[in-house]
Amino acid sequence: MKKDRDAIFTYLWKDRKRILGMPISFTKYALTEDRLFERTGFLNLKYEEILLYRIRDISLRLSLGQRLFGVGTIMVHSSDQSRPHMEIKRVKRPMEVKELLH
Repeated sequence: MKKDRDAIFTYLWKDRKRILGMPISFTKYALTEDRLFERTGFLNLKYEEILLYRIRDISLRLSLGQRLFGVGTIMVHSSDQSRPHMEIKRVKRPMEVKELLH
């Protein structure tokens, strides 16, 4: 199924949540031209998505520890009923990702 999903979407950006700067978590993020995706879990998977036109505000948080490891957290506030707030936690190059969302 993964190959089918990758064939359907053209991703502008893909990453996963990082621990100590290393991508060893089970949370993955992806961005297409019109949607932001979050997939969490190992055995039980949970998929969330936000349509980009619903995003109202984007902010960036860089703690000292995150800056040391070159990661950051992006907070997305949207008008989506099921997911009004999404945190894209500890991803590489957070400023670039924030600009892609903008």
